[in-house]
Amino acid sequence: MARTKEFDPDAALQSALELFWRRGYEATSMADLVDHLGIARASLYATFGSKHELYLKALERYREQSDPRVVEELSTPGPALPAVRAVVRRFAEESACDELRRGCFVTNTAVELAPHDTAAARRVEKSWHELESALTSALTRARAQGELPEERDPVALARMLLVLLQGLRVVGRTSPEPGRLRDAAAQALSVLD
Repeated sequence: MARTKEFDPDAALQSALELFWRRGYEATSMADLVDHLGIARASLYATFGSKHELYLKALERYREQSDPRVVEELSTPGPALPAVRAVVRRFAEESACDELRRGCFVTNTAVELAPHDTAAARRVEKSWHELESALTSALTRARAQGELPEERDPVALARMLLVLLQGLRVVGRTSPEPGRLRDAAAQALSVLD
């Protein structure tokens, strides 16, 4: 007879996400995960596979929680430029007010793992592609609705904003100066005027 799990895999995945997000991949050992989750090592391996597999599942969980929200914000009917501005300002504000200095889990993965981990790099690129596509769509709508001058290139603007948003997350992890992030966002948004 098969044994039933003595823990909630969903809650364990969320808890692993929080630990990886706070400490990073390399600084989190399997022993740390066992201690933090309160789950036997064998149960962790049986449920999630290796530490790397667990990390990738945690990254997917993070994306499921955060990526759709941004896409939804940028897809709201009506004027599109206010939604783009709101997303950029929110990223700056969240980065400036992140007391735990965790940043964005996707951005952290890009910096720590993506240069040498193709599975992580694919997931990062997928997230960035979805954000860039949502920004491009919103900016294309803004141009069609007369909110953005006709000569502005929505694709180039979306790419610039994607890079800005990721930069805000990186700087927000290390800089105690919120004005730096808010000023950068404001200057980037002035390009949309």
